[in-house]
Amino acid sequence: MKGTLTQWDDAKGYGFITPDGGGAKVFVHVKAFGLRPHRPFVGERLSYREGQDAQGKRRAQDVRGLAPRAAPPPPARRDGGRVLLLIPAFAGLVLAVHLVWGLPNWLWGIYSAMSLATFITYLLDKRAAARGDWRVAESTLHGLSLACGWPGALLAQRLLRHKSVKPAFRRVYWATVVVNIAGFVAVFTPLLKS
Repeated sequence: MKGTLTQWDDAKGYGFITPDGGGAKVFVHVKAFGLRPHRPFVGERLSYREGQDAQGKRRAQDVRGLAPRAAPPPPARRDGGRVLLLIPAFAGLVLAVHLVWGLPNWLWGIYSAMSLATFITYLLDKRAAARGDWRVAESTLHGLSLACGWPGALLAQRLLRHKSVKPAFRRVYWATVVVNIAGFVAVFTPLLKS
C-alpha cells in the first residue's frame, strides 16, 4: 500500500499514515521504518504493508520511503550559535572566583566529569531514539544538567541536534542552568553572604 505520513510525534516515535485511496489513518511506529538515514517527517510519501498489533489494531509494517528525499533541514537557530558562548563565559567566572576568593580544585573536575557524562547520556538517548529503543527519561537529563552537567547538555543539544526544539524541555533545561549558576555564586562567592 502507499500513503503519506500526515501525523508524526518525533519525541514519542509514532504517527499516522493516510492511505492514497482514502479511508482511516494507519498507525505507524518508528520501528516499522527499519534503518534509514533520517527520521520520518510529515508529508513523506511511503509504501507499507498493513498488519495488526497484538490487540488486533491496524498498523503499518515494513515501511519504506518512496522518494529519495532527505528530511527537511532543521530550523535555523535564531541565536546563530552565540548561546554556546555561555560555556566559556561560565569558565571565566569560575576562574575569576578562583583567583579572587579561591576555589577547591575538585570543582573543575566535577563540572568536567558531569558535563562529559551528560554529553554521553544525550548521545545514547539520541541513538535510542533513532533505533526506537528505550529512551532516557527527561527528568534524568534535567537532573544531570542541574548536577553541574549543563555545559555538556548544551554542547550535546547543539552538536547532536538532540532535545533542542521541544519548548517544554528547553524551559526546564534553562531553569536548571540558572539554578546551577545561582547555586555556584551563592556557595563559592561572598556576594550573597552577610
